[in-house]
Amino acid sequence: MPSLPPLDTQYLTTFLSRLLNTSSPTGYCEAAIALTEENLKAFHALELSRTRKGALVARWQGRRNDTPRALTAHVDTLGAMVKEIKADGRLKMTKIGSFAWNAVEGEGCLVFASRGRKVRGSILLTKASTHVHGTEMAETRRDDDNMEVRLDVKTSFADETEDLGIRVGDFISFDPRLELTEGFVRSRHLDDKAAVACILAAVKALTDAGLQPEHTTYIHISNYEEVGHGAAAGIPDTVHELVAVDMAAVGEGQESDEFHATICLKDSGGPYHHGLSQKLRAIAEKYNIPYKTDIYPFYGSDGEAFWRSGGDVAVALIGPGVDASHNYERTHTEALVATTRWLVAYLLEE
Repeated sequence: MPSLPPLDTQYLTTFLSRLLNTSSPTGYCEAAIALTEENLKAFHALELSRTRKGALVARWQGRRNDTPRALTAHVDTLGAMVKEIKADGRLKMTKIGSFAWNAVEGEGCLVFASRGRKVRGSILLTKASTHVHGTEMAETRRDDDNMEVRLDVKTSFADETEDLGIRVGDFISFDPRLELTEGFVRSRHLDDKAAVACILAAVKALTDAGLQPEHTTYIHISNYEEVGHGAAAGIPDTVHELVAVDMAAVGEGQESDEFHATICLKDSGGPYHHGLSQKLRAIAEKYNIPYKTDIYPFYGSDGEAFWRSGGDVAVALIGPGVDASHNYERTHTEALVATTRWLVAYLLEE
């Protein structure tokens, strides 16, 4: 059985931790893009650029240049924006991305005020006190009208909140609450920062071994995936194959788990490219990489965004299994390692 260059798993988890702790709700991703760019600069064979939309693109010269490939993953996450400053100084929100409000109820958050200040707060039901509202608290619908940000500053009136520099349209990020324990990585926003870390760890593995990809490869780190158009621009039209790297959905009725990489063969946008999917499965089996196959009913990827923008390319989707997607997520280092090894193998193969 052929071997692959060793992985630096410490690098993988360290970079992932830094990225998870860098706020990046869709539309407010500069810090996360800059962190990723800083790390990719260490690999001198890569030529880095930014799209006008703010995505990061790296070009990696391969042994062959006739049929370029691309990998894509995204640093943008779920989040919110200020919809209204309420009379009592608290904030009404509008969602960024698709999630249920109960998934973030009670979570800490950061409000990025227009004037540069970061204000801590908590996401709460408007009727949050059991001792005041009794059963009404449990019965209240968690929706846009009944959720709010309680700011951790002295403010009881709208003008006091405005004096902090907070305005309608300011971004709100949710605390990741990252914890690494017993091989598990528990955090919000593993979708899709886990995949970004896998890509960088794969680049490092090849670089440390003095290797280059078989084909010239573009690495596209997008910043608008959670709202559906992340990779619609920024991937060259010369690319023949595009592998989207994004989390695998774990739960009832799914094959995916937290200990394997998964190849998704169909999601809400329809089937992925059968030929490329079969090629990736053959590569995984050649290198004894443990993987699952799955279908995700409520899911879309940046590969499909590129397709919908007119991209004439074969697209496949792989990624580490992540439990409780778009909630308080969890994966295991075994899934991260399997995904990274799969990427390394793909980059080296014909």
